[in-house]
Amino acid sequence: MSVVLGRDEAVRESYARDASGLHLVPDAVARPVDVQEVVETVRSAAGSRTPITAAGAQTSTTAASICSRGILLSTRAMSRVLDLDERHGTVRVEPGVLLGDLQQSLASHGLFFAPDPTSQEECTVGGAIACNASGPRTLRYGSTRAHVRALTVVLADGEILEVRRSSLEKNTAGFAPVQDLVDWFIGSEGTLGVIVAAELGLLSRPAREIGLAIPFADEAHALAFVVAARESARVRPRCLEYFDAESFAIARSSAEEPAWAAGAGAMVYAEETSDGEEAPLDEWLALSERFGARDSDVRVFEGDAAIREARRLRHAVPATMHERVAPYLVAGGRRVSTDWAVPWRRAAEAVALARRHADEARIPQGIVYGHLGNGHPHQNFIARSPDEVRTIEAVVERTLRDVISMGGTVAAEHGIGKLKSRWLPLQLSPHQIGLMRAIKAELDPFGLLAPGNIL
Repeated sequence: MSVVLGRDEAVRESYARDASGLHLVPDAVARPVDVQEVVETVRSAAGSRTPITAAGAQTSTTAASICSRGILLSTRAMSRVLDLDERHGTVRVEPGVLLGDLQQSLASHGLFFAPDPTSQEECTVGGAIACNASGPRTLRYGSTRAHVRALTVVLADGEILEVRRSSLEKNTAGFAPVQDLVDWFIGSEGTLGVIVAAELGLLSRPAREIGLAIPFADEAHALAFVVAARESARVRPRCLEYFDAESFAIARSSAEEPAWAAGAGAMVYAEETSDGEEAPLDEWLALSERFGARDSDVRVFEGDAAIREARRLRHAVPATMHERVAPYLVAGGRRVSTDWAVPWRRAAEAVALARRHADEARIPQGIVYGHLGNGHPHQNFIARSPDEVRTIEAVVERTLRDVISMGGTVAAEHGIGKLKSRWLPLQLSPHQIGLMRAIKAELDPFGLLAPGNIL
């Protein structure tokens, strides 16, 4: 085999952590540079019944991109843009392409890839597909799944499989789950195959983009504003991102504006676009005033540079939480981050229940921030020890039971990985999990791909 496996301890340690806070050291590391090297690595692993876990930039919050046994197959070196078809609005890329780099390369062509994970400067296309990533603008554009046209996948035995979405408008051939094989691999977290290329659908960049950071007196007013903005016929938000008091303080500190709306208890960041006509800024301001926001506190971001700065403020929240938990990782602590979602009109109710569960357990409140426009907030807790991890996870489970009763999900964008597999049965029936196991057994009969992820 031409791919040399890295077995040196320093090499294996360099791939032993992702954003989950867990530390899992693989037996070896493979770093292929092309499809053939992936095929050779997978075939060799299959022959010796060696587990193999694919990983990109290892930004997973669920430990999906690390492993404690077998080979960690890193696709970071497979980072080429293979083909751009401006006429049909598609691009074909290798899995190691960073989303931020892809967006920059597309901008000069007046195009963009709609999914926008907050970590897009650090995460790869392959990783985004593997967990069906989304981001702030999912409110308008949908998650990664909606923008994947075709995939090239290496299966567990080394076979190369090409799958493409059908252009049919009608199809009654077989059960629905088998009609579009592209969807089998999106969100499968490396358990069904290794993605080695993807064709993505692109959109034209809007002529004008504005962002508005709108502080409110308290959480209740901010969450009510989010619902009103979604229901309004006068504004059309591309995203509605929520910041509670602590996460707003982090954003304010990152902006080096400690006096900005100092008495505010929450903030909502919204984006609006237009294609030549004026963006409805006055309508946004009028709507925010209905919920107690002051014009003097609102910050407006317009143009690429300003929108990037607004995104930096948003990214400062999870980045700061990573920094705060770092001293506790050695002792077995970690950041415990939720990824649940509920129907968006019930988001305020769900947040209140989540906060009540934390109070009843007498633990510090986690900060709440994220995609409230989709009914999808994140709670971030800092656990300083394994005992605190267990206590916080018990609180999270109580919250998830409420979330499921509201018609929600245990994982809205970061996948299941290894950390959330215990909670999957709260949402899926034994029949659904059995079907997933059957698909897994069909494509990976010896269970070699990404063991521990999802199932």
